[in-house]
Amino acid sequence: MTSPADPPNGAGASGPGLKLLAVTACPTGIAHTYMAAEKLAQAAESLGHAMKVETQGSIGAENVLSDNDVRDADGIIIAADKDVDRSRFVGKRVLVVGVAEGIHHPERLIEQVRSAPVYDGDGSAAGRSGTGGGGAAGSAAGGKGRSLTYKALMNGVSYMIPFVVVGGLLIAVSLALGGDTTPKGIVIPDDSFWKSVNDIGVIGFQLMIPILSGYIAYAIADRPALVPGMVGGWIAAHGELYDSEAGAGFIGAIVTGFLAGYLVRWIKMVKVPKFVQPIMPIIVIPIVATSALGLFFIYVLGEPIAWVFEHLTDWLGGLTGTSAALLGTILGLMIAFDMGGPVNKTAFLFGAGLVSKNPEVMGMCAAAIPVPPLGQGLATLIRRRMFDDQERETGLAALFMGFFGITEGAIPFAAARPARVIPANMLGGAVAGAVAGLASVEDNVPHGGPIVAMLGAVDGVPMFFVAVVIGTAATALTTIALMSLGGGAAQGGGEASGPGAAVGGGGGVSGPVREPALVGVAAEGAGAGASATASAAGTASGASAAGAASASASAPAPAAVSEGASADRADQVLSGYLTEQTVRERLAADGKEAAIREMAELLTTSGKVADVAELVRAALAREEQGTTGLGEEIAIPHAKTDAVTEPVVGFARSPEGIEWGALDDTKAKLVFMIAVPEAAAGDEHLRILALLSRKLMSAEFRERLLEAADEAAILRVLGEIE
Repeated sequence: MTSPADPPNGAGASGPGLKLLAVTACPTGIAHTYMAAEKLAQAAESLGHAMKVETQGSIGAENVLSDNDVRDADGIIIAADKDVDRSRFVGKRVLVVGVAEGIHHPERLIEQVRSAPVYDGDGSAAGRSGTGGGGAAGSAAGGKGRSLTYKALMNGVSYMIPFVVVGGLLIAVSLALGGDTTPKGIVIPDDSFWKSVNDIGVIGFQLMIPILSGYIAYAIADRPALVPGMVGGWIAAHGELYDSEAGAGFIGAIVTGFLAGYLVRWIKMVKVPKFVQPIMPIIVIPIVATSALGLFFIYVLGEPIAWVFEHLTDWLGGLTGTSAALLGTILGLMIAFDMGGPVNKTAFLFGAGLVSKNPEVMGMCAAAIPVPPLGQGLATLIRRRMFDDQERETGLAALFMGFFGITEGAIPFAAARPARVIPANMLGGAVAGAVAGLASVEDNVPHGGPIVAMLGAVDGVPMFFVAVVIGTAATALTTIALMSLGGGAAQGGGEASGPGAAVGGGGGVSGPVREPALVGVAAEGAGAGASATASAAGTASGASAAGAASASASAPAPAAVSEGASADRADQVLSGYLTEQTVRERLAADGKEAAIREMAELLTTSGKVADVAELVRAALAREEQGTTGLGEEIAIPHAKTDAVTEPVVGFARSPEGIEWGALDDTKAKLVFMIAVPEAAAGDEHLRILALLSRKLMSAEFRERLLEAADEAAILRVLGEIE
């Protein structure tokens, strides 16, 4: 197979055409990344140009553009729905569009790149193309402000998650194995091995806020914004720098991240003498932006934060004589609101200060403290399809952190979807606090979560757990309900930006809220790209269906040869995952659900399917998230499930076509089914999808697949997928 990176025939270095480069990337990095690469390479070849395409997929960057490639290039096309580093393209003509544009209009893009603006390194020159719907139109830094807000926020969240998980789990483990219950809380002796483990975890937690802020800024204004973003996040997290007993938490980090990013973008627009330009991104911009942002936060934003903390404390002091249910509700709302910010810290310190005099107040706080992480973790278990792989893993870590009273375990979810997660957290926290207040639950140490009850610090343990369970359920169910109202589920790392969001049924972004999006294979762009080749392939399929039997009968010798060849190559098709046993010449099904059931039955012939009913269920559940009909008369239903013991791939044809809900309205005539066990789902799952998607973009390959006379001939054609 010819890679999209290989110079097209007839358009080499010595040819008359242009030397072009391209970068393709979609949010999930699966099918559309490679579809766009293939279409651009084919278009360049047909127009007589040389093109090398770098694909930034989920399995990593492939065919990476070298410095020599960039130096000799006449233009660069970036067809992407996520941020791509453009610093290496300074001084070159750069055209930035959505990934769907690369699929739908590759010839148009090649024509447009000839007159694209020269990228000068400040993000202002290479504007997005406004042609057709291929991604958000807007600035080169990422499209419309709404889309840029979303991308920046999610960039920060994705980098923050490992710090939350590692820091939180190390703290939890150290508390569980080395902590002692004392009037000051769960304390680890200073000379203990577990104190060192705890200290390492604390460092991770301290870094998560500046990391969130820094990488939000980085997504907006590139490397010069990284330092002011991180320093601003550190200042936001440390209230002592602006006379507050509590830092601004993750909300403060989001604020500093956006402030730093847009401040740096503004500074980049300032015209400076040429001799100053080389030091602007490494010295001038970071120093000016960091100083300005830091001083602004300390002297302008810090004072209101300290004022809020002080007056909230006074206000809570005035509520101690009111009903326990009301006080518990208020404390629960505050605990769950910002998870470590000034509102949360006010409630916690208020309860901790009354441990010796009125332990019931701390009991209300202790019940609410674990609810956000437990609730978000439970939501990822109840409705797994609403969350991507990373979020499901984070959800498991959040459950563990919640058990140990680490509220910050829910921060990744709240930062990604604040408009949905924060209200759900607050509802659950309020319920837990109110139940604990009504039941007069007492906590004798300034710490929360089930761990304090397990260690004997809680009086009224049964009702304490009732409060936690009810609050957790309220948070989980509310989160699911609010996400469902948003229009769908996020899967496979999908992001609601660009065209994928547009077709995702509510996958757009409102402010910094991460909205659910249809992703996986089908919603990585505005569609697989209907083209004239689709109808041509459909015509060919009809002809091949009509003549398949006679062709086979009239040419027995070639058929025998084909069978021998296919037998020799059976273990070479998609690493041996697709064999003669999992190929069927014709599907009998006339509907999508029936076709999936028939394909699942076909996969059982491999001996790798342990539970066909569960495989069907998993495939249909995946289909509910968004169609796996790619367009171009192709469907690739797939499932990650332990119903299979090893990865297995099946293929079948439907000459009449099956309605699969493809975005180009074509019926699926070429149906592949992929099933991988959960443990092997990662890169292998994506690699199979990438190989299939890339090869299937060739109209000639699809036509030969449709016209293959029998199963042996089909397998021989499929053997070209490498």
